[in-house]
Amino acid sequence: MYYDTAKNNHGLKHNPMKALVTPRPIGWISTLDKNGVANLAPFSFFNLVSDIPPCVMFSGGGPKDSWKNAQDTGEFVCSLSTWDLRYEMNASSAEVGPEVDEFAISRVTKAESRFVKPPRVAESPVALECKYVSTTTTPRHEKTGKIHHLVLGLVVGVYIDDRFIKGGLVDTGAMKPIARMGYRDYAVVLPENVFTLGLPELDARGNVTGPWEKVDA
Repeated sequence: MYYDTAKNNHGLKHNPMKALVTPRPIGWISTLDKNGVANLAPFSFFNLVSDIPPCVMFSGGGPKDSWKNAQDTGEFVCSLSTWDLRYEMNASSAEVGPEVDEFAISRVTKAESRFVKPPRVAESPVALECKYVSTTTTPRHEKTGKIHHLVLGLVVGVYIDDRFIKGGLVDTGAMKPIARMGYRDYAVVLPENVFTLGLPELDARGNVTGPWEKVDA
């Protein structure tokens, strides 16, 4: 099938767009407002966008406190969403007023960050402490008028739980990170599903010669 995104004429029960670009990592963003009230919210429009310099991006539509706080104060933190914290992450997505501290309603603990003021989620095995860089917006939707604010941050400090550093490498699979699929569906990375691929090998003519080993999925 084909459909026109402007007309949204796919004929399905729900817009399939978010079910097509998956899995998407979940940025669990914590900020402070100008009065020091903490905010915690998950963003499935999130990713690492560069490693040198290390930068991340998160994006949200509507009146989101996270992007406003990051812009106003110049800082935010991204904690890793994991299988063990799936219910807490989901609870923090509740639509509440800016005066509400989502750390409390999602029953997670604040841990002091080292390089920025917003706290990280103590129970999470990873946190990226970020300095705000800029905000840009998507084109405004013709029918709804909706836009998304894309926040870019520079990672200035990284916390990693030492339990997940093994043999000089981070054992990401052991953390069981979760990701957003479409609709209300999520996925989890399990250690047994992590695989490694070597770099492609080229012959003198520039043709790829390997590795081509095929493994049954």
